[in-house]
Amino acid sequence: MKTEIKVSFDFDCTLDKIGVQAYAKELLDNGIDVWICTSRTCPENSENGWNDDLFLIADELGIKRDNIIFTNHEDKSNHLLHKNFKWHLDDDWIELNQLNKSKDIVGISVFGNSTWKSKCNRVLTGK
Repeated sequence: MKTEIKVSFDFDCTLDKIGVQAYAKELLDNGIDVWICTSRTCPENSENGWNDDLFLIADELGIKRDNIIFTNHEDKSNHLLHKNFKWHLDDDWIELNQLNKSKDIVGISVFGNSTWKSKCNRVLTGK
């Protein structure tokens, strides 16, 4: 039985960047299960239209709406740990440190870091 590979992207200051979107699309095209995990509030709890930009990019990339996690400003570790994600790409060091403490998922920083893509690929390939 083939194990599905899951990865997660933060949205603001991460997946809203063109280069990160191109990488997410590449992963999707290669059969990787791509998720968005954002601190934003879910549409039911937010102002009308607040998440339109997120949904537009998710739809353009082909990320399923069921693969979007709205944490409602809770720690992302509460939503990502023990769910078989390989890594989570984010710009928030606090979130990344909490994820990396667990050893369950690799938190990778996109902020001020030109090697994020190679780090993501190394985790995926195990090299």
